[in-house]
Amino acid sequence: MSNQLPLIFDGHNDVLSCMYRAGESGDISPFITGRDGAVDAPKGKIGGFGGGFFAIYIPSEHTGESYSDSMDSTPYDVPLPEALETPAATTVALGQAAILIRLQEQGALEICTTAKQIASCMERGKLAAIMHIEGAEAIDPDLHSLDVLYHAGLRSLGPVWSRPTLFGHGVPFRFPSNGDTGPGLTDLGKKLVKRCNQLNIMLDLSHLNEAGFWDIAKLSDAPLVATHSNVHQLCNSSRNLSDKQLAAIADSDGMVGVNYAVAFLRSDGKKITDTPLNVLFQHVDYLIDKLGEDRVGFGSDYDGADVPADITTIADLPNLRDAMRAHGYDESLIKKLCHQNWLRVLEKTWGA
Repeated sequence: MSNQLPLIFDGHNDVLSCMYRAGESGDISPFITGRDGAVDAPKGKIGGFGGGFFAIYIPSEHTGESYSDSMDSTPYDVPLPEALETPAATTVALGQAAILIRLQEQGALEICTTAKQIASCMERGKLAAIMHIEGAEAIDPDLHSLDVLYHAGLRSLGPVWSRPTLFGHGVPFRFPSNGDTGPGLTDLGKKLVKRCNQLNIMLDLSHLNEAGFWDIAKLSDAPLVATHSNVHQLCNSSRNLSDKQLAAIADSDGMVGVNYAVAFLRSDGKKITDTPLNVLFQHVDYLIDKLGEDRVGFGSDYDGADVPADITTIADLPNLRDAMRAHGYDESLIKKLCHQNWLRVLEKTWGA
């Protein structure tokens, strides 16, 4: 079997927000011809990238040192930005959604709304994209924009990206820390969960604090999924999941996508890209032990995080497959980790 295969379907990337901030809303050609970043079409062909969750993320206005820069040394406790105003956030979210739609119009990818469609794309060599919102600042209190975005292709949503929203509270970027950092979902957040369940929009637990996690676990009738999170027992970051949370995910027949961000992988919490892939596999092994081999995949955080040097971009994904084989994973497990587990939980969540 070629080291290009099986194709990898990934739980999280931030290429849309990167393109938006780079002024590529009108000119999407860098994605098609090759851009200075982790994710684009040519790199996908090289690396055997089948597609994944394309996040719509609204950055806070620049106020000085970024949260990422503040994580360069440990311990750290990065102050969260203030909540965003919905109208401004909606403008940015629509701009990023438009980039994804234009990429589809130009044949660079296909926005998928069923697991069967994703499988078909991978069989045809077409990049499969899930429209995902990371932080629901763009959703109005009446949820009208949720319905509109749903009809544009939205099928996955995280109520928060760490900073507070109308719907709930996220974890700060803090090391060492656990996720018990404040209140959970608001009444509007509970309304959002119920509407997402009605529409079969997947709810992403990544970035939620522990109280919000348990609110969704209680309210939602769908599998519990964290698209890009790691194991707190191995790395004491507030962003990572406790054994109790992992047990709830397993009980719901949900899933975790392992985040490549070295700050959430390393036991010392440091942003050192010279981190061996065995550190990543420690999280994979732990998750398999707690969740079973059908409930673990990858959620890279490409274009949004510092990742191990051996897998800097999606062109480097053959290195990940080779490392899985060297680690002792057989071909059946590698296929599950690469994409089959994502297709399973999406089919269960979406109903198709």
